[in-house]
Amino acid sequence: MKPNIGISEKNINIIVDTLTIILADEHVLYMKTRKFHWNVFGNSFMELHKLFEDQYTEIEEIIDEVAERINKLGSKTIGTMKEFCEIARLKEHSKKYPEQKEMLKELLLDNEALIIELRKDVEVAKEKLKDAVTSDFLTGLMEQHETIAWKLRRYLS
Repeated sequence: MKPNIGISEKNINIIVDTLTIILADEHVLYMKTRKFHWNVFGNSFMELHKLFEDQYTEIEEIIDEVAERINKLGSKTIGTMKEFCEIARLKEHSKKYPEQKEMLKELLLDNEALIIELRKDVEVAKEKLKDAVTSDFLTGLMEQHETIAWKLRRYLS
C-alpha cells in the first residue's frame, strides 16, 4: 500500500532515489572507516582505533535511519555492496593502506563531500519536492557529518 502523506508519487520516487544514493555513500564511508579502524598503526594507534570505531558506529546508525526513511516512504531498500558501489558518489580504494595522516585526510574529504551533497539535497527536498520531513532528516545527517569532519580536521591542524 502506497503512503498517502501529501507528497506526489513522482516526488516520493525522486526523494527515494536521493536517499538511496545517500545510503550508498554512507555504506562506502562506513566500510572505509571500518577498514581504517582495522589497519591503523603508529604512535596514535589506540586513539585513532577508538576514534574510527566511534565514527563507524555512528555511521552504522545513520545507515539504518536512511534505510528506514526509504521504507517509510513505501519503497524497498537496496542492500548489497555491489548495488551500493554502483551508485555511490564516494569511491573505494582497493588495496590501499594509507598512513594515519592520509587516513584522516581521506575520511575528512569524504565527510566534507557528503556534507556538500547533503546541503544540495536538503534544498531540493524542501523547496522543489515540498518534503519538510526529509529536509529536516537530511539536515540532521549533515550536522552529524559536520561533527565527524570537525573531529577529523582537528587531528590534521
